[in-house]
Amino acid sequence: MRLLVVEDDPDLNRQLVTALSDAGYAVDTVFDGEEGHFMGDTEPYDAVVLDLGLPKMDGISVLEQWRRDDKKMPVLILTARDRWSDKVAGMDAGADDYVAKPFHMEELLARLRALLRRSTGHASSELECGPIRLDTRSSRVTCDGAHIKLTSHEYRLLAYLMHHKGRVVSRTELVEHLYEQDFDRDSNTIEVFVGRLRKKLPSDLIKTVRGLGYCLAEAENET
Repeated sequence: MRLLVVEDDPDLNRQLVTALSDAGYAVDTVFDGEEGHFMGDTEPYDAVVLDLGLPKMDGISVLEQWRRDDKKMPVLILTARDRWSDKVAGMDAGADDYVAKPFHMEELLARLRALLRRSTGHASSELECGPIRLDTRSSRVTCDGAHIKLTSHEYRLLAYLMHHKGRVVSRTELVEHLYEQDFDRDSNTIEVFVGRLRKKLPSDLIKTVRGLGYCLAEAENET
């Protein structure tokens, strides 16, 4: 899953990127509203962390413009604790949730997990497909209860397919949602990671749909 962080405070920006990267997300980061608006307008993010007090273009204006342009990605806004009016304005502008500064990073991570679950139609923090269980809280994957060790890119790929279980996902979409903007993207690497996952998971779990992409589906859903 790929996230955008728009925060002008260098220390907080760095802390957010570190925490989100450690949690298994691909993270792009910018420091002002104009660049944040451009990135959100041109790149396909699964969610955005957006500060409201930004230089060049404030967070409310950024969010309102995204929504006018029909950008539907979940947005978590960061507000000052004593500015309840900012929270109201942010939600009315199209935010999906907020965290008040200062905040505990675990709370922000939990709220992001909830936004990502809801945006893909999942109610539980544990995603399931056949014998596979993926716990989004701990980034732990098991098969019939046994822990499966995955690399960060293997985990990102599996997590994206699990969030979109039953839907055919193209290689282009996977590249766009698994890698940061400055990563040397190559759709052929997706085939490599799929091949590695198939060696660690039941081999028929990730299905290749010729000419279209990949689909994660349980055996009984086959036709």
